[in-house]
Amino acid sequence: MTLIEPGLPGTFDLDSQTLRVVAAIAEYGSITRAATVLGYSQPALSQQLKRVESRLGMPLVTRAGRGIRLTDAGEVVARHAASVLPALDAAAGELADLAGLRSGSVRLAAFPSASSTLVPRLLGAMAAEHPGVRFSYLEGEPPEAVSGVRDGLLDVAIAFRHPADRNDPFEASAEGLAVHPLLRDAVLLLAPTAHPALATGGPVDLRRLRTDKWIAGCPRCRGHLLDSCARAGFAPAIAFETDNAVAVKSMVAAGLGVALLPELAVSASPLPDGVAARPTAAGDHRLVVAVTRPGADRIPAIAETLRLLATLGAANTCP
Repeated sequence: MTLIEPGLPGTFDLDSQTLRVVAAIAEYGSITRAATVLGYSQPALSQQLKRVESRLGMPLVTRAGRGIRLTDAGEVVARHAASVLPALDAAAGELADLAGLRSGSVRLAAFPSASSTLVPRLLGAMAAEHPGVRFSYLEGEPPEAVSGVRDGLLDVAIAFRHPADRNDPFEASAEGLAVHPLLRDAVLLLAPTAHPALATGGPVDLRRLRTDKWIAGCPRCRGHLLDSCARAGFAPAIAFETDNAVAVKSMVAAGLGVALLPELAVSASPLPDGVAARPTAAGDHRLVVAVTRPGADRIPAIAETLRLLATLGAANTCP
């Protein structure tokens, strides 16, 4: 705290300890009693008081008979201490709550299949362990969610990237932000159980489906489908497009085509009768990550959110 008195040269620096010493002397009328209350020895508090008076260039206390009283300067300090110290104590209490995760807030966004798998488990764990931390949640695809972090509208975005795709836009969208790996999410082939490509029972070579009709997903998933098929040497014949994973499963069940879906999306709801999910021979997958602003993991509530997400990812605790 800095007090500047009109008509007096210079600036007077007062720390919180000085305010507490003067406030205690004002309340108890005795250096000895003030020292006891504050946990000092009387000589130590007297020496501290002398150092402050020397720095200020004026006395804060003076003798009055057998006791002491505050000088005009001491009265000024004591008067301001009465309003400043409660504010400092309140700030210290709120900081302690934040550090101890008894309070805090996190603005979170995630893509749809994480909304029904990772996010409920995260929010449930936080509510159980740290009920004072407040969450706001927005569902959004990675480009919008990452943009929200960059613009300061969100604290954490759960996003994904396809590391094998040449045209995956994630790296450019997250440039300059902090990316925290969470889990490897296999991309599975969905096809009717009687499809000849599934006869071997193991991973499926996409080349065996080059003549099939395909159902594409969201723009990012559609791009991954095109890249995966290109690596297998063909361009898929896309018959339908929808970003609704349940609709994709139903279309496959109806015999309208085959599809690629991430395991998070597959596990979010039961597969219809007559539909099978198999890994691809190429090991198609995406990486699920959390995106924050640099340094945000020093904020206790955000750091705990990232820790729990990493735990969920390491355990691969999808339903």
